[in-house]
Amino acid sequence: MPTRTLSKPEIEARSAFRHQLRLFERSGEDAARKYGVTFPQYLVLLHAKGMPGRAWALVGELAEKMLLEHHSVVGLVSRCEVAGLIKRKRSADDARQVEVHLTAKGDRTVNSIAAAQSNEMKALNNFITSAAKRAK
Repeated sequence: MPTRTLSKPEIEARSAFRHQLRLFERSGEDAARKYGVTFPQYLVLLHAKGMPGRAWALVGELAEKMLLEHHSVVGLVSRCEVAGLIKRKRSADDARQVEVHLTAKGDRTVNSIAAAQSNEMKALNNFITSAAKRAK
């Protein structure tokens, strides 16, 4: 139960933010499709390459980043592997864990899709920066 009623300008700001966020997501969906992958497959590639300090991820880490169940990510990883986008490796530290590494094709794919979203990323960043300044 909300503790207060939001003002009309607050609702408008949330609507504008959601719209800008959706434009960014949609551009990613369109770019992924253009490069022959689904948006969730792109997110697997993005999160694996985007892990701090390394360019691979554990399946469990991908599930956490994508807010999905472990078994759902296993299916996505399997489809990415069949498509030649990733390779799985057993962790040297813990054989129960699986590392997801991008192939050269996966690396090219994630870079192409991310680059195709540059304008939308800048627009979203500008929107958030502007909204933060207005909120001060």
